[in-house]
Amino acid sequence: MIGIFNDNFAPILDGVALTAQNYAYWLHEKGHDVSVITPYAPHSEHVIEEASYPIYRFASIPIPFRAPYRYGLPYLSPSFLRQWKKMEFEIVHAHCPFVTGDLAYQAAQKQQIPLVATFHSKYRQDFEHNVHCKPIVDWMVRHIIRFFEKADEVWIPQAAVEPTLREYGYKGHVEVVENGNDFYTPKPIIDAMRKEMREELGVLPEETMLLFVGQHIWEKNIGFILDALALIKEQPFQLFMVGTGYAVRDIKHKIGELGLQNKVTLLGNIHDRNRLKKIDAAADLFLFPSLYDNAPLVVREAAAMHTPALMLQESTAAEVIQPDVNGFLTPNDLQQYADRIVYLMHHPEMMAKVGHKASTTISRSWENVMEEVILRYRDIQQSYKLKHGK
Repeated sequence: MIGIFNDNFAPILDGVALTAQNYAYWLHEKGHDVSVITPYAPHSEHVIEEASYPIYRFASIPIPFRAPYRYGLPYLSPSFLRQWKKMEFEIVHAHCPFVTGDLAYQAAQKQQIPLVATFHSKYRQDFEHNVHCKPIVDWMVRHIIRFFEKADEVWIPQAAVEPTLREYGYKGHVEVVENGNDFYTPKPIIDAMRKEMREELGVLPEETMLLFVGQHIWEKNIGFILDALALIKEQPFQLFMVGTGYAVRDIKHKIGELGLQNKVTLLGNIHDRNRLKKIDAAADLFLFPSLYDNAPLVVREAAAMHTPALMLQESTAAEVIQPDVNGFLTPNDLQQYADRIVYLMHHPEMMAKVGHKASTTISRSWENVMEEVILRYRDIQQSYKLKHGK
């Protein structure tokens, strides 16, 4: 059995949770016995019922000021622990270095099997948001690096993530294993989705539809987006924002302060993936100036629906972007970002051309990625057996 471990899973929606979910789904589709180990989340019962693979959940409590995220407490779940003792894995894959990462390591040690760990996030920035003490933050970063040092193989979702991992102090070998997406759709269907959703959202033919999808937290540089749009608010555009997070109330306040009430619409969390596909298809331009993200799935999902992204040159996330070929880049400057949006608004044919190229160069199906993952798992298992004389 392959074990997929992550501290967040559906119905909690973020890039790492979706990655873990797609790993489990496609490994199962490819004929592998797979199980997910994750903390309990409210309203998760239907997820367990609908999944084609087992999901083992354990007790959790909300993380203060980080809704909807939760802190897992596996040792307070007797029924989970009884199941846990009976689980037999052939390989375990941890998608985070915290509670479930520790469980994955314990399973690997006890059953003498390999542990794969993927480094997804810029954890230091998360720590700094919640803990305003540098020595404690440094200790927390060292703690997660010790976890990755214990893994048999460490993966990153794109090469540009490696400097962050090195900056944190990791000195071992890393392998690049890209993320995929589940949004591939034939172009004629995308065109129909685009027309339907623009009408539903009330986007006028002469308006440019801008889009942001992601956690509503300041680390995503949402303030930068709003400040840039305030510079050009007389232009004919609408911005739609999908997601939720601790900063929602402050974001609404900032929208009002900047006089963008008639320009920006918060759609909240969208759990219906087909509806999210339609929103991606309806957009002309995906705004993602985040310096926080490593390899955001949302950029790939937008690309699959022929919607190009406007990102920042300095960002790790922008590694996949070839300027004016499959996406757009600007320096980390409000005026230049705003000016680029205006330029593209007046050149819709350029956005369409670049969006098409993004769909063929950035977007890769999870099914295709999982074929590579399965081969890598086999190699890791063989290397582990040779190394340990099994």
